[in-house]
Amino acid sequence: MTGETRAVPHVPAGARYDGYADWFESYNAPVAARDQGLVTGLIGPGQGDCLDLGCGPGLYFDAIRAAGRDPLGLDFSADQLRLALPRGRCVQADAAALPFADGRFPAVLMTWISTDVDDFAAVVREAARVLRPGGLLAFFGAHPCFSGPHVEYREDDTRVVHPTYRLAAWHEPQPWWGDGGPRSRVGIRHVPLAQFLHAFIDTGLVLEQVIEPKPRFPVPGSIALRLTRPA
Repeated sequence: MTGETRAVPHVPAGARYDGYADWFESYNAPVAARDQGLVTGLIGPGQGDCLDLGCGPGLYFDAIRAAGRDPLGLDFSADQLRLALPRGRCVQADAAALPFADGRFPAVLMTWISTDVDDFAAVVREAARVLRPGGLLAFFGAHPCFSGPHVEYREDDTRVVHPTYRLAAWHEPQPWWGDGGPRSRVGIRHVPLAQFLHAFIDTGLVLEQVIEPKPRFPVPGSIALRLTRPA
């Protein structure tokens, strides 16, 4: 069943979710509702703007507000922003080339974005650039080891990790993907754990906290990081 996986051409990120926004909102809304408290706690109390980088339909805006911060959503998909705009302020832009000055934000939130962008390290560098000294960067998303195109989910909540784990690229669909989630619709890029962690460490941000949430599965499907920019 492992087969042979290779990198293949993929559509641009903006077009990737265009046409899928309504489906994605209904698919992800229960997950986002479940994780509101985790995201609020990860960001922590504060004031001022919090950039929601890769905001999608804006399902975490309320979690940002609950921390006392003001969400500003950014996404490359106009279709996603169509749903986010009624929930708060939004900007359409490329996460790897943010239209903001250095040190613009006291906080940046990144949710479920590592598997959707062409160059995750470039996105993290931009997030660090627009973060002010002493500011906070919070990441919550797919676990590099246990959630991705290399992972086969079993009915007993166990998971099989296929040899394609080390392929840091966009992946072809595989028999174990099924047809229920985003990876079977918009594709998925994998970032192995070492590259994932170095994307943050190499910016000079200080890693303060790592969380493997336990909402449902015995094997963590998500991971959360809290980092700060040295003052």
